[in-house]
Amino acid sequence: MTESVLARTPLRKNKAAALPFMPRVWSGISLDTYDWTLVSSHLFAHHVGSKANRNDGKIFAYIHTPARYIWTPELDKRGQSMATRLVSPFFKRLDQRKAAEGTTFAANSVFIRERIQATWQQEAVVIYPPVAVRRLQSEESWKNVLSDSDSEIFARLPREYVLGASRFVSYKQLENVISAGESTGIPVVLAGAGPEEEFLREVAARASVPVHFVLSPTDALLYALIQNAQVFVFPPIEDFGIMPVEAMALGTPVIVNSVGGAAESVNALDGGTAVESFQGAEIAAAVGTAIAKNMTQAKQKAEMFSEESFSRNLRKWMFA
Repeated sequence: MTESVLARTPLRKNKAAALPFMPRVWSGISLDTYDWTLVSSHLFAHHVGSKANRNDGKIFAYIHTPARYIWTPELDKRGQSMATRLVSPFFKRLDQRKAAEGTTFAANSVFIRERIQATWQQEAVVIYPPVAVRRLQSEESWKNVLSDSDSEIFARLPREYVLGASRFVSYKQLENVISAGESTGIPVVLAGAGPEEEFLREVAARASVPVHFVLSPTDALLYALIQNAQVFVFPPIEDFGIMPVEAMALGTPVIVNSVGGAAESVNALDGGTAVESFQGAEIAAAVGTAIAKNMTQAKQKAEMFSEESFSRNLRKWMFA
């Protein structure tokens, strides 16, 4: 594996600070000895290789999203700084120009395909990202295979709970999981870790239902938490959203934001419901609707989002 110049600098750990340098680094990579190049891109990786150094080789770019910093800063605080706002017009023009150089695009959701069309005026096929469906379904009951320490953590939790799980960062909106629990009178479990932990604990302290924190759970414990939850609540506006698919594959109904890619998997598997608001009567009704879902078919249909399905669809896109 060969790393870029940026990867060998302190900028490796600060994407926002590295942003101005990324397009030049990617464009400077020579592709003239390759027949084709597959790129996974959520910032500027699809800029790889200029027209002069790619010869006739095709570039296939799998797009997680056009750069949120510059195209949808309302969804990413890092794009709301004065410096980013000042340079955004330049990067938008550059991004559109590079997207028009003949790259073949795939999007990780219909939501992102529409964003590609709106920002770059380019077409893309939709290939949903890989989810470890077969691993998730390899154990009938994950709580039965927990380590002793994880079993102790699990045993301290309520028998019925609303679950939220992700990094504890603002755009994940985990406070809305607490709202869902309050609206239904069901205790809440939040699993993860991150800089918003103190804020979430303050919200939890004021909540009308018990809120339990499980910090940095192991994979097995996370799967057990999902599998035994009444409902998995996923509030953010995501490009796709893998965790709702994981929940449905484990047989747990989900509630997601009606805006974003997560609603697509919920609709495809009929494994939950999408809402506009995570407050009051709407979320209370959504929890009831989700819990009533028959998840047997959703678990079976989850194969369409599996790693094996992704691999087949990727090869078909590139080599059909």
